[in-house]
Amino acid sequence: MTTIEPGATGERIEDVDVSTEMQGSFLEYAYSVIYSRALPDARDGLKPVQRRILYQMADMGLRPDRGHVKSARVVGDVMGKLHPHGDTAIYDALVRMAQPFTMRLPLIDGHGNFGSLDDGPAAPRYTEARLAPAAMAMVADLDEDVVNFVPNYDNQLDQPEVLPASFPNLLVNGASGIAVGMATNMAPHNLAEVIAGARHLIAHPDASLDDLMRFIPGPDLPSGGTIVGLAGIRDAYATGRGAFRTRAKVRVEPVTARKQGLIVTELPYLVGPERVIEKIKDGVQAKKLAGIADVHDLTDGEQGLKLVIEIKTGFDPMAVLEQLYRVTPLEESFSINNVALVDGGPRTLGLLELLQVYIGHRIDVVTRRTRYRLARREERLHLVEGLLIAILDIDRVIAIIRGSDDTEAARTGLMDAFSLSQAQADYILELRLRRLTRFSTIELEAEAQQLRDEIEQLRALLEDPARLRETVSDELQQASDLFGTPRRTMLTEATAAPPRATKQQQADLEIRDVPCRVYLSTSGRAVRVDLAEGDAVVVSGRRARHDAIRSQVAGTSRGELGAVTSRGRLVRFSPVSLPVVPPGAVQLAAGTPFGAYLGVGDADEHVLGLVALDGDAPIALGTRSGVVKRIAPGAWPNKPVFDLIGLKDGDEVVGVGQGGDDQHLVLIASDAQLLRFPASAVRPQGLAAGGMAGISLSGDAKVIAFAAVDPADAVVATVSNVATTLDAIDPGRGKLTSLSDFPAKGRATGGVRAQTMGRGESGLALAWAGPAPALAVARDGAARRFPDTLARRDAAGIPLEAVVDAFGTAAR
Repeated sequence: MTTIEPGATGERIEDVDVSTEMQGSFLEYAYSVIYSRALPDARDGLKPVQRRILYQMADMGLRPDRGHVKSARVVGDVMGKLHPHGDTAIYDALVRMAQPFTMRLPLIDGHGNFGSLDDGPAAPRYTEARLAPAAMAMVADLDEDVVNFVPNYDNQLDQPEVLPASFPNLLVNGASGIAVGMATNMAPHNLAEVIAGARHLIAHPDASLDDLMRFIPGPDLPSGGTIVGLAGIRDAYATGRGAFRTRAKVRVEPVTARKQGLIVTELPYLVGPERVIEKIKDGVQAKKLAGIADVHDLTDGEQGLKLVIEIKTGFDPMAVLEQLYRVTPLEESFSINNVALVDGGPRTLGLLELLQVYIGHRIDVVTRRTRYRLARREERLHLVEGLLIAILDIDRVIAIIRGSDDTEAARTGLMDAFSLSQAQADYILELRLRRLTRFSTIELEAEAQQLRDEIEQLRALLEDPARLRETVSDELQQASDLFGTPRRTMLTEATAAPPRATKQQQADLEIRDVPCRVYLSTSGRAVRVDLAEGDAVVVSGRRARHDAIRSQVAGTSRGELGAVTSRGRLVRFSPVSLPVVPPGAVQLAAGTPFGAYLGVGDADEHVLGLVALDGDAPIALGTRSGVVKRIAPGAWPNKPVFDLIGLKDGDEVVGVGQGGDDQHLVLIASDAQLLRFPASAVRPQGLAAGGMAGISLSGDAKVIAFAAVDPADAVVATVSNVATTLDAIDPGRGKLTSLSDFPAKGRATGGVRAQTMGRGESGLALAWAGPAPALAVARDGAARRFPDTLARRDAAGIPLEAVVDAFGTAAR
């Protein structure tokens, strides 16, 4: 390589080795990138551009109590005075420090569009900025000689080499950067946890990593989410290098009556919702994802992030979620590489070293600040003491000054007459006459005493290293009280999602066809209980709202069952999308409104019971006009909905049951007449038939309850009807009777009396027959007290405490 330089008499040509020149130039470039751009300082956790932005904004007076200014003005001042590397780099750094999804504790208070995880910010001419309260803690005490200042790029101004940093910013906000031959990637942490660990290390300098991890268990990401697997975090804390995986926060909820969905409320660090949606759509199109019907982004400013992923009917939401973790950014890896500048050189630091470097920096800051304050107070005390000497003999002072030819002579005269220093003499010469009052003398004496006390405290602080460390610890606690927030990221020892064979993927995602029971509550909620061999179905020990069961049927999770309505219709349905509850604690409060699940939303039609469509057990119906019908099982129509009975105008079905000829059919009328007879007395009919006479009704009486029961263990619950001006004022009287107390009669007869009416009672308001125990509930599913002692069949009953709206039984 040849270089040509102008000389005094012409040009000088010098040969330079290309490899040597390239090596030297590359090293200079690498040095510049490492020390001046890419890596943060371990003391304040800031890169040079970030430090210059904060310092310049503080110098501009852009405090949190002042108004915002245009970001372009900040960028211009920083670029012109401190950072001549281009406005784009400055604005990008400013924006990052203002983004709450990037920084765990933002240092810039931005006003305007500062971007999102899926979109960039507006131009600097459209946004405004000022320092956040946390940034004021970063630049606090800069005017008290707490850090060294170095010249700027053109030696015209000074800038701080490092900021005082009243909290461990490097750990709290993390850092990322790519230098030449090295890079850094540090995770954000919870400020309160980091400060607690730092204070513990101050109090116990020989603390181990395990001791610190009791206070700092892991990163705390701005976006929340869940960290799965903590082994990589401990490796990073021990060696400065490690990795962990973060998962989105997802819950399963019904999005429609028949569909469930995955609700995503928190995403992994720096993952945006649009990126997730795009990956889901790509995975569905490429057949890598199965079981997903649709995805919606419902994110807004009030409720925050909300992605709704609809699951197809028949697919297990949790299995689909595991699939999403493998294929989409709902689970992401974060690699920790704790590289930062220490004493002017890059080092890889573990958690213990990071805290030690920061604590050493704060001890140095507090020491320098204390020395500065001590020097200022000693200077002030020196002046005050000189002024007090002069005030005690002010007439002589005035005489010396008046007799002097110039200021120099007056200064010398005062110094000789009162043994003053030059500083004290100059201060007296600048004294205003109004300070000569008696009150000013008292103020000076009080000030002098206060200064002596403060000087004594500052000297004691400098002379006692333990007290100095305690001061650092107390100031850290103050920062924690001001800026600490609860943890956002949950830590779990769970492992990441393992890979799955693609051939079996869709089969594994679908809900298995296993034996189950479906329960329908008296309040209209339905759940599914999947049963393994030997499972026992029980209700939780405490009665909960909606737990009284109106009907229950056995089937399989992917099979087909029927629901019978008050209009005499049978609605086919599959229990595959019903909410699943464990067999050991059946609580129907977790169920879905069954009418909406079936699409039966008419106020004049409601579901009465559940039936199995396979097997040989006939379905029995009872109507309000006293008609009964049994339908023989067989070839059901290939329709989703069909009629089971030909009802007359004004009639409706009041109850449904299913069983063989050994069951008894029970009809209870509003005039308190009860009739039971063997089911074998009613021959099965076809779907179009209108049934046959079940009970003979008198006057205006109507059937209010019908059931097909096993007479051996069935009970009858009845509630009297009280004629009051307003409904639900008097709950009436209730009683419980064994069905065996009622003699069996022939079909189409009038039956026997089920309860004796008292004064003001006109008949029965409510009745029920079924297996014990009988559970009384209100309209909203809340439990009601009801007599549990069996009474005579014709007893008058016991006054009830509250209105009972329905009866049910327990799970079995």
